[in-house]
Amino acid sequence: MNKIFIWRELFSYLGVIIFAGGLALFLNKVVVVNAQIPSESMEKTIMVGDRIFGNRLAYLSQDPQRFDIVIFRLPDDESQLYIKRVIGLPGETVEIVDGQVYINGAEEPLEDGFVPEMPVGDAGPYYVKEGCYFMMGDNRNCSEDSRFWEQPFVRRDQIEAKAGFRYFPLNKMGIVE
Repeated sequence: MNKIFIWRELFSYLGVIIFAGGLALFLNKVVVVNAQIPSESMEKTIMVGDRIFGNRLAYLSQDPQRFDIVIFRLPDDESQLYIKRVIGLPGETVEIVDGQVYINGAEEPLEDGFVPEMPVGDAGPYYVKEGCYFMMGDNRNCSEDSRFWEQPFVRRDQIEAKAGFRYFPLNKMGIVE
């Protein structure tokens, strides 16, 4: 009788472990992206070493918007995940003059108060193809972004998630904006 009880207990534990593992796999593949920030390209918004969850479901019913922070597959090497801010939307022309971003030849630069220091340099113009996005880091002077990639645009299907929640370090835990 004892042997039957032990086997039942073992199978019960095994069932719980398999269920938990399956649930974690499902959440990771369908609901969230777990990302660690490797570079200073998004500072001061997101710092090196921060860990965040991205919401894979955020763009089921809407498209990414300007200034969303997204996790995506790098156009030049889809095995790499990057995190940047959406700057140019499909059909727009993006040009950087003296570090300032201009959309569609506007007279005034884009209002980007989240950039921690005065950016420098010129780039573009870039015509953002339909179904694609132009990405830039907040720390513009230290960001490898759309300005420098061989394929400068991120296709909609390369976007994995919208950055959602920073869970590490604990003293900065909260929504990523």
